Amino acid sequence: MSLFATLSRSVALTVMLVIASPAALAQLEPTEEQRQAAVEIADSLRYGHYADVNFDEAWSEEAFDRYLEILDSQRAYLLDSDIAPYRHLETDLADTVLEGELDEAFALYDRLSERHTARLEWLLDRLDDDTTFNFDGDGRLELEREDADWAERQSDLDALWEKRLKNDALTLALTDQDNEQIVDNLRQRYEGQLSRLEQTEAEDVFGLIMAAVTGTIDPHTSYLSPRQGESFDIQMSLSLEGIGALLQSDGEYVKVSSLVAGGPAERAGVLEPADRIIAVGQEDGEMVNVIGMRLDNVVDLIRGPKGSQVRLDVVPAQAVDMTRSQTVTITRDTVDLEDQAAQSEVIDVERNGTTHRLGVIEIPTFYVDFDAWQAGEDDYRSTTRDVAKEIEHLKRQDVEGIVLDLRNNGGGALQEANSLIGLFIDRGPTVQVRDADGRINLYGDSDAGTLYDGPLGVLVNRLSASASEILAGAIQDYGRGIVMGSQTFGKGTVQTLSDLNHGEIKLTRAKFYRISGDSTQNRGVEPDIQFPSLLDPERIGESSLDHALEWDTVQDVQYRRYGEPERYLNALVSAHEQRADDNPNFRYLERQSALSRELREQTTSVSLNREQRERESQAQEAEQLSLENQRRRALGLEELEEWSDARDPTPLADNGSDNGNSEEDEEKRPVERAQVLEAGEILLDYAQLQSAQRFVKR
Repeated sequence: MSLFATLSRSVALTVMLVIASPAALAQLEPTEEQRQAAVEIADSLRYGHYADVNFDEAWSEEAFDRYLEILDSQRAYLLDSDIAPYRHLETDLADTVLEGELDEAFALYDRLSERHTARLEWLLDRLDDDTTFNFDGDGRLELEREDADWAERQSDLDALWEKRLKNDALTLALTDQDNEQIVDNLRQRYEGQLSRLEQTEAEDVFGLIMAAVTGTIDPHTSYLSPRQGESFDIQMSLSLEGIGALLQSDGEYVKVSSLVAGGPAERAGVLEPADRIIAVGQEDGEMVNVIGMRLDNVVDLIRGPKGSQVRLDVVPAQAVDMTRSQTVTITRDTVDLEDQAAQSEVIDVERNGTTHRLGVIEIPTFYVDFDAWQAGEDDYRSTTRDVAKEIEHLKRQDVEGIVLDLRNNGGGALQEANSLIGLFIDRGPTVQVRDADGRINLYGDSDAGTLYDGPLGVLVNRLSASASEILAGAIQDYGRGIVMGSQTFGKGTVQTLSDLNHGEIKLTRAKFYRISGDSTQNRGVEPDIQFPSLLDPERIGESSLDHALEWDTVQDVQYRRYGEPERYLNALVSAHEQRADDNPNFRYLERQSALSRELREQTTSVSLNREQRERESQAQEAEQLSLENQRRRALGLEELEEWSDARDPTPLADNGSDNGNSEEDEEKRPVERAQVLEAGEILLDYAQLQSAQRFVKR
């Protein structure tokens, strides 16, 4: 009788995990093209990157740790003994990459693949054991294990996976699935993961190794495989016949980092930044679980022909329990220039029986029709030209000030940010760009005169990035207006795309600096007047990314100040805080922001006891629902019975009219709308204070 025949099935499975090396899995090896590409990538990093990159032992240790993080971030598959034969890479990885000798790095992946395969087979065997899940007891599952030690024994990982399996089952049970449905769904999930694992190719492994190599330098430098290079940023951008969302990996989950202005997801109003996508379905097809799936594979599932529909199972950003997901449907579409065009509206502010009119120009992105511009056409579309038209339109309506709404504007054409600033200043520098050699190029507005010299405000949030930060920073440095909102993203670097013998490399080559000398990198732009934000800076923004380049300064340049907004800040902040205290939407925003942070800090583990899990989840949701209903009562709106109803999937109405201050918009996106209206209030305060100061001087 064989060894396995004398053991119980569960013990046999444990032994198999320890000693098995599935012959069915072919050992993956690097190709000659990949070896050469590794050498070219290393040379590009050493000689072309903005930072001073030194491929020494310290770098090797950091890159090796990052590779392990990519392979097994939750310390759930590999044992310490699995890693031991490859520990020499902690000091040798630099030479390995420089010489294109990737065999050992590939071998470590093969070991991970063996462990991963065996674990999935272990899970499937457990499901075949006539499993009946019991959700009693007092066990808890730790959610974040990035800092856990590597397990010494297989039994330690078995205990972890017993809890993981139970948690997977409990998550489904809380959606009212019976035991048979739970087993069927989990079997489908694990079989799908096993199938995808078996389809791994050498290019996939090479991409993981290069992600570790480039990711130690900065988060925006990356290797693009030939497949990925067919559509720039295909791993994150779905705007081409997709849903118009930027995605990123977040542990085992895929997270929405931002929405493409004018894209299908933004128009549908069913996705928000920091939402996590846990399953994807086509039209009426079955939902495919994507937890643990590679980002580009998730992208492939979501992309599709224009006019088709995709269904996403989404855990909202504010949810603290992964069981509280909801399915949304988005019709795929393309994004054209018109969808991203600047548009204006007039808002009315009542003061002492008098109606004051303020203009708001929403600028979703910095765009230019490059083809028409290069062809020499006179009427090509661009952000600056469209904003200029909106300014003229607002001036004809005698507005007392203009707010530039740059919220969620992730940047775009630098030339447009530069020329747009020129609409509000009479020539002068706008931004400094420092390259890898330390040379600084100064960009500015050379056109005499201004199109608008009245009171100006700029509204930003955590998703205002790159060119948006240049504009907001310049307006602030010139003293040209008031910047309001929350701290911006902090992306102050410039990337270029270069061909390799195999694939491409996106390389950080330069850094932005304000005319004051401050970098926009990492810290972003700090508003003059802060609004609370639901976007957690520890989860969204440059400072949340590993190995983000640091903030620093260069020499400032000479420029003329147009005003001194700082003289009025105390009065402006005082008036704003008084209004915010009386505004249910602002009170909600501040309290919800604090509560979300508190709940995230508390939720480091989840109970595996069904009743306890439900109690904890209900208590957390009760707090969130209470805040939402406090806001609704204060506004005279109907209260909600469930927290999950707080996100209304109904798309926003078209805001292209002059009067976007509609009750419909305020009810559907009340917090966003409250920020616009309060920005108008602040700008009116500023205009009146300036006017009073000029009167005194006379």
